[in-house]
Amino acid sequence: MALRANRGRLRLVETPAPAHAQGGVDGPVPASDPTRTPHPGVGPALTGAAAAEIPEIRTRAQIAALSDAQLVALGCKGEVGALEVLYRRHSAFAIHLAARIEGSSRDVEDIAHDAFVRAFERLDDLTDRAAFRSWLGAIVVHAVRSRMRRHRLMNVLGLGRSSEPVDLDALASPDASPHVRAEIAQIYALLRTLPTDERIAWVLRCVEGHDLETVARMTRCSLATVKRRITRAQRFLDEHFVDAHDEPDQASAAREVSGGEADPPSSPQDSQKEVPS
Repeated sequence: MALRANRGRLRLVETPAPAHAQGGVDGPVPASDPTRTPHPGVGPALTGAAAAEIPEIRTRAQIAALSDAQLVALGCKGEVGALEVLYRRHSAFAIHLAARIEGSSRDVEDIAHDAFVRAFERLDDLTDRAAFRSWLGAIVVHAVRSRMRRHRLMNVLGLGRSSEPVDLDALASPDASPHVRAEIAQIYALLRTLPTDERIAWVLRCVEGHDLETVARMTRCSLATVKRRITRAQRFLDEHFVDAHDEPDQASAAREVSGGEADPPSSPQDSQKEVPS
């Protein structure tokens, strides 16, 4: 994750993930050798009726080499091994997404676990099986939003616990300078004063790097609403952020920031409208 200092504006963006980050638990699947006969069930992603015709897979390595679409097809048939691979492949993504929205690593593993449980219970509802990752991300966003709103209500009633400190270890790279860490802490402290929906929309856009259409789908609201939320959050940050250094120094320090497992921006086609509530 990099903190980019455009003149007069604050913006956190993800650095592109390596191509192999999208591979399975055993790394990327090597290109098939045209001189060899591919093993049944291992090959291009299947959708629709073709996915239902995947032959029986007997080894863990063969299951791990399958695409998300094929794993979802097997999971719908009750193949526990396929669900295990989906969990291992995307658990880090879910945990880091929850942590970057929350600004804290507290309880994020429980949030991610609950999101997987809900996703596996509603796996048949996923029409575009290749979009499992973004579909799961929308479930995580909904779970974090519910938790944040509940926490804010409990605080209003005087029944909540004190807010968790910003977890810089979960947000900044180990070699980030003290100035960069201070900037991240200040940004997340300001975000916590914003309404929950504005905070989430800004993080999805400016931290996760999603396009506006994807943010709208993940937050289940209109594109116009998303734009308004991000604009209000950005204006608030621009007005209240205090930088003790010159802009060039801030831009230089920004390159030292990391957000854990960085994910490339999603396209509108990468997300689903059918998200479990």
